[in-house]
Amino acid sequence: MTKGLRIEPTQTAHWHALVREAEGRLGRRLDEDLESYLVFLLMRFAGRPELAVRVLALDYLRGMRAGGRMRIDALRDVGDQCLLYSGLFPRRARRRNVRVSYFVDLGRTAYQQLGASLQHGAAEIYLRLAEHFVALMDVLLALRGGTEERRLMDALEAVELALESGSAAARARVAEWTDAMPVRGGDTRH
Repeated sequence: MTKGLRIEPTQTAHWHALVREAEGRLGRRLDEDLESYLVFLLMRFAGRPELAVRVLALDYLRGMRAGGRMRIDALRDVGDQCLLYSGLFPRRARRRNVRVSYFVDLGRTAYQQLGASLQHGAAEIYLRLAEHFVALMDVLLALRGGTEERRLMDALEAVELALESGSAAARARVAEWTDAMPVRGGDTRH
């Protein structure tokens, strides 16, 4: 991992290098299809500030009611935006008074619905995105980088994310504070 300015020949190569560097920080490699999807997702949403004001649950419901190409695009966008929120902007979840796991669950569901509704080879990638959602989120968390990544996740957020999603990045963050990992217990509201 080198520090400083690095210039890649294309925008695609630049994003690919950043994703690979994040994978290196995690000590985990995505397969080629998932890595490529993540690179093109980052390229597609770079410079789209409207992402911050979307109500993704409404977008999901509209997508579920739509048909044809509109349904495919809407569900893909919900899954993609949830992935970006959970991986690159986890603090926005707190500001919206929801947990990051909300975006994980909604994103997985959107990808699963999309994969289940497609009849051709594209179905497989969406089913795999749902299955590996947390691993992709972890790469995006690592993409934020060392010091910034640490500021993104305080101890409570890390414990919640590790317990609710199984995030390896969150577990590693908890391990920086303690050798113990809390476990999810039963309902204690009684």
